[in-house]
Amino acid sequence: MADLTPIRPYLWFETNAQEAMEYYVSVFPNSSIDQVVTYPDEALSEHFEGMSGKVINGEFTLNGAPFGCIDGGPAFTFNEAVSFVITCADQAEIDYYWSALSAVPESEACGWCKDRFGVSWQVIPHDLGRLMERPEQTQALMQMKKIVIAELENA
Repeated sequence: MADLTPIRPYLWFETNAQEAMEYYVSVFPNSSIDQVVTYPDEALSEHFEGMSGKVINGEFTLNGAPFGCIDGGPAFTFNEAVSFVITCADQAEIDYYWSALSAVPESEACGWCKDRFGVSWQVIPHDLGRLMERPEQTQALMQMKKIVIAELENA
């Protein structure tokens, strides 16, 4: 079971929480699927109809951070109002996470991308503040999809 923490993200998937957990733990180091509870007998509640074998509560860890999830059906979907920030040490790490997570090209902007499950991520260098000190750097960033550190340094 995941460690108890005061706040942890909890993600609502339509029907692919198990697939998402497996994918995320393959992308991030120091990650694991900690617990999966599937829906009980569909006869117990009208809300369980069609959810047999799906995740009613999943607990997983991504790079040491606890997450939870559910297969909740189509009532809610992800949007860019909530994103997860990945602070990267260097360009190679940015390139790795961008390649692994970016699946919706039209959603890419200024280091933001969206994965195949619809979850938004910000893939940024650890020193982004330094790389945006000059107006030319900020302007360069605003033209980027994936952040390229060398281009910001040279702006």
